Amino acid sequence: MLDYVDLEEDLSAEEKLIRDTAREFVAEEVQPEIADHYENGTFPTELIPEMGELGFYAPNLEGYGSPNVSEHAYGLLMQELEACDSGLRSMASVQGALVMYPIHAFGSEAQKEEWLPALGRGEAVGCFGLTEPDHGSNPAGMETRAERDADGYVLNGSKTWITNSPIADVAVVWARDTSADDSPIRGFLVETDRDGVSTNKIDEKLSMRASVTGEIGLSDVRVPEENVLPDVEGMKGPLSCLTQARYGIAWGAIGAARDCFETARDYQLDRDQFGGPIARFQIQQQKLSEMATQITLAQLLAYRLADLKEDGRLRPQHVSMAKRNNVRMARNQARVAREMLGGNGITTDYSPMRHMSNMETVYTYEGTHDIHSLILGQDLTGIAAFE
Repeated sequence: MLDYVDLEEDLSAEEKLIRDTAREFVAEEVQPEIADHYENGTFPTELIPEMGELGFYAPNLEGYGSPNVSEHAYGLLMQELEACDSGLRSMASVQGALVMYPIHAFGSEAQKEEWLPALGRGEAVGCFGLTEPDHGSNPAGMETRAERDADGYVLNGSKTWITNSPIADVAVVWARDTSADDSPIRGFLVETDRDGVSTNKIDEKLSMRASVTGEIGLSDVRVPEENVLPDVEGMKGPLSCLTQARYGIAWGAIGAARDCFETARDYQLDRDQFGGPIARFQIQQQKLSEMATQITLAQLLAYRLADLKEDGRLRPQHVSMAKRNNVRMARNQARVAREMLGGNGITTDYSPMRHMSNMETVYTYEGTHDIHSLILGQDLTGIAAFE
């Protein structure tokens, strides 16, 4: 696997074990069928408990069954899952960073005991309800409402583009508490079998097809007071979750790009034209050289992010830079790899076009490329261009 400047030489034994476990799982359990799942628009849900047994959900958290592995180990896990398919990494990323993390960071002890072990083992599935039909890049404009009554809260609203929602047991829903002054945003744990909850699947996708995506409809949904995340209020809650998830994306995109590189390189060495392998031609070597360089630069950025996260010095703007750069890199290199495969590259026999299509979603979700540019611009100049 491409590691041109030997970054993995400095990994601990545990980090290498986690990397190798994920790599073996992908090769044996997912890779043989992933193209069929992509073509059919399905996710291998039967693997969700096995992924839990292997510790793929929020292993970087502490307690409640989570092993508290290093941030490098977590990043490597996301990298190996996305080397297979973005849908696989998205499932684990949402379960861990967007569901388990807010419960761990902001939940009550009772909420943690109820949900974290089950989610960690893959016995329950969670989803994260933030994006709305009319509010994507501006989540502070959300219209979903929670109104207090004698028994707790009544929720009304809708969320869309929600990974895992059609198969979820619980949704972390962010809504405006209209009963409080200034209608602050609060987090609610909403079991999906409650009356008034709908989780319709979105089928009309040309990207991330091996991922379960849906909506969350809330029509007079009653939840008790104990389902409110008690330790957070305002946009800090959902945005801190997104920082965790974007960190995983910055690593995961490298996996997709690396798989594209390795597929293209193998093809160049195996494909004979004009009396020999096409890898001997200068233009093909130039493309491989540039791909390897861009992937290596992204790896260096991701490894530095892990160092900062371990030290408690990681800022959301650091993650914005890495998400923005690494996903753009993967998007571009997937396209180059696809062209290096010629006509064969448009088939499901080869991964680059699938990665290329998936990257169109990853490029957009959890902060579009343009929004992350503006986040960096504000940090560099002190001027917010989006206000």
